[in-house]
Amino acid sequence: MDTRPFRSVLYIPGSKARALEKATRLPADAIIFDLEDAVAPDEKDAARGALVEALSALDYGPRAKLIRINALETGWAEADLDALSRLAPEAILLPKVNAAGDVAALLRLMEARQGFAETRVWAMMETPQGVLNAAGIADAPRMAGVVLGTNDLAKDLRARFRADRAPLMAALQMCLMAARASGLVAVDGVYNAFRDDAGLRAECAQGRDLGFDGKSLIHPAQLEIANEVFAPSDAEIALARRQIDAYEEASARGEGVAVVDGQIVENLHVETAKQTLSRVAMIEKLQGAM
Repeated sequence: MDTRPFRSVLYIPGSKARALEKATRLPADAIIFDLEDAVAPDEKDAARGALVEALSALDYGPRAKLIRINALETGWAEADLDALSRLAPEAILLPKVNAAGDVAALLRLMEARQGFAETRVWAMMETPQGVLNAAGIADAPRMAGVVLGTNDLAKDLRARFRADRAPLMAALQMCLMAARASGLVAVDGVYNAFRDDAGLRAECAQGRDLGFDGKSLIHPAQLEIANEVFAPSDAEIALARRQIDAYEEASARGEGVAVVDGQIVENLHVETAKQTLSRVAMIEKLQGAM
């Protein structure tokens, strides 16, 4: 599993030169350079060229860089890969993944071209069929992560948008479980109302509590909230340290459990505490390198 943080994963249209340049200075943990939905059909060729030029000339630092190509059945995907082959991209994000066979088809196209030997694959989970096949998709070769496409999924389910996302909960959890079973990063879907800070905060908190690594975002104004919510709080950090210390002291006495704040602390709690501190270290390392 990628050890970098993925608290904030920002979509940037591949056709927008100004946005591509500005993204080098934004506090996003990861960027999705989009050649699919954010690019109109008559701009596809220009967007490929602009994106290749930007990724060749600009420094995006250590943050994760995913390129969302067009769906395999559109006829644009192969042209996308032809253009991107000279970049040796870190990761390709494949939209509309319905089954592990779609990942295999992408890999065949990548293997037929130079420049993709080290490229990992991410899958957009945005169709009912994809959700039902989530475990097989997550376990496919060279997979690194999944991104929930909640807008498309809600459309296909004919679900209503609700603040609690109850109509999507089964799909969110199925995709998350599949990702975790295969050791992948899992990124929650977008929040459409980018001026609604309270709503974004609530949905980020829900995604965090479910277990997602972070949230995909449609506007830079959403970065601060996602970064805050998906980072361990000061109270969580302090508790993690106290749990580790208490357990180590108990172990030194030959005891298998400790007590912190009136609650039992066992080895599994210590493992979670260490993950919390590791996450803090990853965030600090990334921020220090930007």
